[in-house]
Amino acid sequence: MDFTFTGAVVEWRGPAPFYFLEVPVDVSDDIKEAARGLEYWGQVAVEVRVGDTRFTTALFPKDGRYLVPLKVAVRTAAGIELGQELTVGLQVAGLSGRDAP
Repeated sequence: MDFTFTGAVVEWRGPAPFYFLEVPVDVSDDIKEAARGLEYWGQVAVEVRVGDTRFTTALFPKDGRYLVPLKVAVRTAAGIELGQELTVGLQVAGLSGRDAP
């Protein structure tokens, strides 16, 4: 099952800054339902498409929604900056060939 959405790139400071793309709450709810039984520790493995850049990662649950981690290599390749609004495609790993709920 494919999801397409637009979200903001945000920074979360820890020992080092991390950058994430916010998944809207309604899309997060749909992903959670579709990925039931595929999640581990609340995370969901996904393939993400930003323009011509594709990468795999695991969605990070935070405050009732998911966040897409954006590695430095991905941000550099796709020209992604803090505060930018991105439209991305996302596919939950393991749903290919499986009927989503």
